[in-house]
Formats: sequence, structure tokens, C-alpha cells
Amino acid sequence: MIFRRSNDENFEEAEADGRQRPPAEVLYASELARLAADDSRSGTPRPPGWALSLPAVRRFVVGDRDANIRPKFVGGAGTVDRAMVTLATSRGLLLVGEPGTAKSLLSELLAAAISGTSTLVIQGGAALTEDQMKYGWNYALLVSDGPSLRSLVPGPLHRGMTEGRLVRFEEISRCPVEVQDSLLSVLSERAMAVPELANAPTPDGANGSDAMVFAAEGFNVIATANTRDKGVNEMSAALRRRFNFETVFPIADLQTEVDLVRRESARLLARSGVPLTPPADLIEVLVTAFRELRSGQTIDGRSLEHLSSVLSTAEAVSLAHAVGVRAWYLRGGEPDAGDVVDSLAGTAVKDNAEDMKRLRAYLEHQVAGRKGIWKDLHAARHLLNG
Repeated sequence: MIFRRSNDENFEEAEADGRQRPPAEVLYASELARLAADDSRSGTPRPPGWALSLPAVRRFVVGDRDANIRPKFVGGAGTVDRAMVTLATSRGLLLVGEPGTAKSLLSELLAAAISGTSTLVIQGGAALTEDQMKYGWNYALLVSDGPSLRSLVPGPLHRGMTEGRLVRFEEISRCPVEVQDSLLSVLSERAMAVPELANAPTPDGANGSDAMVFAAEGFNVIATANTRDKGVNEMSAALRRRFNFETVFPIADLQTEVDLVRRESARLLARSGVPLTPPADLIEVLVTAFRELRSGQTIDGRSLEHLSSVLSTAEAVSLAHAVGVRAWYLRGGEPDAGDVVDSLAGTAVKDNAEDMKRLRAYLEHQVAGRKGIWKDLHAARHLLNG
């Protein structure tokens, strides 16, 4: 099944294939194929190991209406250019910023365009081990045959190095420092030791030749870290030197954020089987409320208590999606302000009692007196107690 954008935009969107979230290289396979064909015709140079040239990667990420390439990242072409240049060098790329600012999306898009796959992913966390990053073993074969390439199970880093692809390291600052530092030799020497294979014979009879993995052209690492985790597991100075840092900022312009939330929520609702999208004025009210509550200031300059929860663009998209699903599957109609208020507690406030008080105060005092759908939002404030 192919989903397309709403009537005001004519971008081809996705091949669903029954998957909830296909990777970028599947979602935008036709775009990537057209960009590759354009590269071949124009003879635009590509860095070694790259599937596309830098201009083609930029067009894929930021969009090109004339070529029917949809915009996917709104952080600006400058951010994308600096990220691409870093990835074409011997430095890794570390995307930092507030949660929900599309760091992971940018890393996925870059990996899909540069390497043809975005699925070589290391998900950072306290439970991550070095073996999960690098390689493991098929223990049945290990017992029967001993250490060999046949019994080795390559992890994302091993595959990225041997295949010459980008490896994505999500939430690197959530990992223990000793796990982070296992990247040092990979990023500096572009090599990884597999000491278990030091004495293992190879088909040509050369012992130990597989004990070192040397990175093929095209290999690099894109890591992400959100600023709210700063200090949890600080990166060592040695590791920091091996990355170029690129900060991804929240969307500054209100209308740009409104348009993004509208597009992305429409896409998610289509995948959820919902034929309707939230009204434009409802999306604008939702995005405005999120911006005011995360900044601690109304659009007309009045101060208010901001919420401690993450009220990012990604959270706004999630809420708009939930509101549309709620309205369609519970009532069979369009979403309204009551659906927004009823969904806010779980999406924006989570389980923080103080944030709930601040949200109630916002709906009671800051929203009162505003016109249009804001009046409906104020009238539905009692649903926070339900």
C-alpha cells in the first residue's frame, strides 16, 4: 500500500509493506533511486564508499520540490552540510540537542542516503555491553568448531566496518563510560581487534588474518546525545576529540513547526487507518500551547510556569496523532479541543504532579479570554481531572 500526502502536497510518501515503521531507505526508496540516477547522469563526484553525492544527500534530507523530493528535516541546510562534511572525513559525528529535535531522524536520513541502510543501530543504555556493539558468538558453533568467522556473529560496528556503512549510535551518553570508550580505537585507527581469531585458521591457511577488522571506505559513526542527559555518563576527553559536535536546535518559527506537526500527524494517522486529520486551527493551538509551556512565556510576552516535561515537536506530533486516533475510533468523527485536553495529561505531563498543577493553571488563566478554538480548550479544562 502507498500512502500519499494530503491534497495540498503531492509528495510520494511510503511503501507500507505491513510494517509499522519501515526504515527511511524503504519509505523513500523511489526518491533515493531518482537521486542516484541524477548523480550518474551528471557525474557529480561522491566520497569513497558513498551511495550519493553530497548535493544529492542534501536534496534528500531538506527536500527539492522541483524534483518531487519531500522535505524531511527542517533544521536547515547548513546543519546538514556540516554533518555530511564531517562524515566524509575521519571524524565521527555527534548530534546533540534537546529531546525531540529530530537528531535521530537526521541520523537515519543521512545513513539511508549515504550508505543505503539505516538499520545498523546501537541503542545506548545502561545495559549495553561491548559485545552487543562489536560482535558475539554462535555458541553451538563455537563449541563444535572453535572461534572462526563461521561462529562469529557480527554486531553493528563489525558490519559497518566490513561493509563500509554508517553506524548509528543512539543516546551515547546513556551508556557506561567504559562502553563508550570501546569506540576509541575504532574511530582513531579505523580498526577493531577480534583476539579470539588470532590463532584461527582461514581457508587459505593463513592463521590469524581475521583477528583484525579494518574499516572499508564509507564507514563512520553518527552518534546522538540529548542535553538533558548531560552529566549522566560524561564522554571522556579522548572520545570527544574523535567526534565533531553538531547542535540540533528546536524549530524557531511557529508556522514552520505548525506545518511540520500537521504533515507528520497526517502521515501517522493515515498509517493508523484514520482518514481524517486534525483541523488546522486545532494543530496551531496545540503547537502554540506546547511552545508557551516549554518556554515559560506566552506569545504576547506574559510569563508563566513552564513544564518540566519534554514538550518537543516530536511530542506535539505524537499528541496530534493520539487525538486523531481517539476521535475517529471512539466517536467516529473529527478531533476537538476536548480530545486535546483529555490527551495532554499522559502525553505532556506524564506523572509529574507539579506539572499537572501548572497545566491546570495555564488552561484556567492563560487560555481564558482567547478567541476561536482557544475558548473550547478553556471550556474543556475540567477533563484534566477525569
